Amino acid sequence: MKDYIRSVFDVVAESPFIPLEAHAKKGVLAVEKLAEAMEAYCAGNQDLLEERTDEIDKLEHEADKLKQKIRAGIPASVKLPVDTKDLLSFLKQQDSIADFAQASAYWMTLRPCKTLPMEVKDGFLELMATSLKATRKYDELAAELYKLLATSFSKEEVKETMAIIPEVEKLEHDVDVLETALLKKIFENEEAIGGAGVCHLLGLVERVGGIADKAASSADRLRTMILRR
Repeated sequence: MKDYIRSVFDVVAESPFIPLEAHAKKGVLAVEKLAEAMEAYCAGNQDLLEERTDEIDKLEHEADKLKQKIRAGIPASVKLPVDTKDLLSFLKQQDSIADFAQASAYWMTLRPCKTLPMEVKDGFLELMATSLKATRKYDELAAELYKLLATSFSKEEVKETMAIIPEVEKLEHDVDVLETALLKKIFENEEAIGGAGVCHLLGLVERVGGIADKAASSADRLRTMILRR
């Protein structure tokens, strides 16, 4: 009978949890490439921007393939240690991180940065840097999931994991504050930027800021998944 008894670790090995961390990594890599793309955008380096955009596209595609693998890997005959619906909701939010990185990069390629005021450029670089911090902190959180499963959700491991979630949420709040400040700078420079330029920059703020939103949403879904297991 021992040959037919699956340990918790065996179930984890056959389930979607192993590729979940790899999927999170793709999102982080995409945002890191986006930070480089943002620097190229603000410097007016269109060639480098296009290069980084292509790299982000590839990472987003790889994340999509992992997402499909995770969905297909959910065992129908084995009870998972977490609710399947919670897992899929969590995966959807996590997948959006790479999506928003891709959308942000593509948006930058639509309109070259020519006479953008320095204070607006600085605002975008700061917004991007803080969004990246939020994503990296979320990546730390995603790495804890496998530890939780390997230890059968020990109280100590759950406590350590839960402690990271407010840090992600704090960084998301910091991004919200930076978004508001940057929007103000954009409107203050409306005459120099032009109406079309303002519309374009508003869309870019929304997309870059959305990365931190998705990281925080993913963290929240993870918390729900843990608490409702």
